[in-house]
Amino acid sequence: MKGLVVKNTGSWYTVRTDDGQLMDCKIKGNFRLKGIRSTNPVAVGDRVTVSRNEVRGGRYEDNTAFITEIDDRRNYIVRKSINLSKQSHILAANVDQALLIVTVANPLTSTTFIDRFLASAEAYRVPVVLVFNKSDLLDAELQHYQQMMVQLYEGIGYECLQVSAATGLGLDRLRPLLDGKITLLSGNSGVGKSTLINQLVPGVNLRTAELSEAHNAGQHTTTFSEMIPLPSPLSSLPSYLIDTPGIKGFGTFDMEPEEISGYFKEIFRFSKDCRFSNCTHTHEPGCAVVQAVENHYIAQSRYQSYLSMLQDKDESKYREAY
Repeated sequence: MKGLVVKNTGSWYTVRTDDGQLMDCKIKGNFRLKGIRSTNPVAVGDRVTVSRNEVRGGRYEDNTAFITEIDDRRNYIVRKSINLSKQSHILAANVDQALLIVTVANPLTSTTFIDRFLASAEAYRVPVVLVFNKSDLLDAELQHYQQMMVQLYEGIGYECLQVSAATGLGLDRLRPLLDGKITLLSGNSGVGKSTLINQLVPGVNLRTAELSEAHNAGQHTTTFSEMIPLPSPLSSLPSYLIDTPGIKGFGTFDMEPEEISGYFKEIFRFSKDCRFSNCTHTHEPGCAVVQAVENHYIAQSRYQSYLSMLQDKDESKYREAY
């Protein structure tokens, strides 16, 4: 029996079968032994094969089943697991795009976090839209900073939206982008993902929480990943949002140092003019990338993010704050 994984609680998976049933599933014992070095070998968005849990006498036990096989994924978003840094954590699979929800205050999303997410999405050819939330809370100085951020990322080639999930500001531009697509929603804790989903999906009523006053950081309100159906007024295709728990850090996984420049669009463009084909863009003479940074064609923040990712192969240099 085939189906789609629509929820992952960490120990159970909910699968919507092709005939419309919702089944609670576990993973077969030997399934974990197939070289899948991931904290979650099955992810929301996976197409899977399930087999019902048959008990003695030919009867089926409740509505539970085992996941026995995963179909090949067309893409996924993966990061380094915080607790087990030599393993990966797959945020979602088989997505059409990702919305990265960021805020320039309450809490501040670092450019390093943004750049690491974008690079990982580039590696698996997942388009990303940057959604700057809580725009209604910004004073003049923060509005200017957010506008500079938007100009930076739009200049690189990423679509950016400035919205307020609390007031509905800017959501008229966001809604059409979701129609007929499977969209991963991600970001730091506290950036307003749940509030945004509550605006986009009437009646879903996800729980939200105030920021921690002590640390001005988000508190986890989403504790598992789930695929949420969306209204599809403009398309005959179904629309889904994949809600994921807020994440503090984004360590890159399974990237070789020589590949990383290819995941930064502007660095890749300038790298074609480097003197050496194997240039690391760190110290070599005739490096067009370093020259572009010095001439402000490449933002210093982006270059620093690139340098930090070069160090990710060294486990001792991994920092959760990334």
